[in-house]
Amino acid sequence: MEELVVLVNPDDVVLGLMEKQQAHVNGLLHRAFSVFLFNSKGEMLLQKRASGKYHSPNQWTNAVCSHPRIGETYLAGAQRRLKEELGIEADLSEKFNFIYKADVGGDLWEHELDYVFVGNYESDFNLNKEEVEEVRFISPEDLDQEISENPEHFTEWFKIILEEYKHHF
Repeated sequence: MEELVVLVNPDDVVLGLMEKQQAHVNGLLHRAFSVFLFNSKGEMLLQKRASGKYHSPNQWTNAVCSHPRIGETYLAGAQRRLKEELGIEADLSEKFNFIYKADVGGDLWEHELDYVFVGNYESDFNLNKEEVEEVRFISPEDLDQEISENPEHFTEWFKIILEEYKHHF
């Protein structure tokens, strides 16, 4: 099934729909969400993207990033993708939104109005291996060190969203 993204202007007014990969080729602004999950030790959950992903395969990123469907709220989309990718449910709270544009290689761009959600999770996962290779928790200090030493191991959008996240907290 063709996956569509919701094209918007900077004020989140819907302009139309476009096939996801085409929106990434054209670098058009579209709706997205990002989820940051933490355990009781304050460690952040990272997922390693599956090797079969059409861009940024085998790179580490935050718990979930994706796109709400037309007529779906950002929160409902985030909760749907937690189930679809990680096989979990978690209470999420919206923290902020912002617009970014990132070159993700292969002449593809992520240009997103991104709503960022935060939650806590402490239990088991049921990973969808078509989406997620593996997951792990990491301390903020170790994450900063890993990104500094090996930035190519992380998705471009995650590095941008993480910096924006730090500005808000």
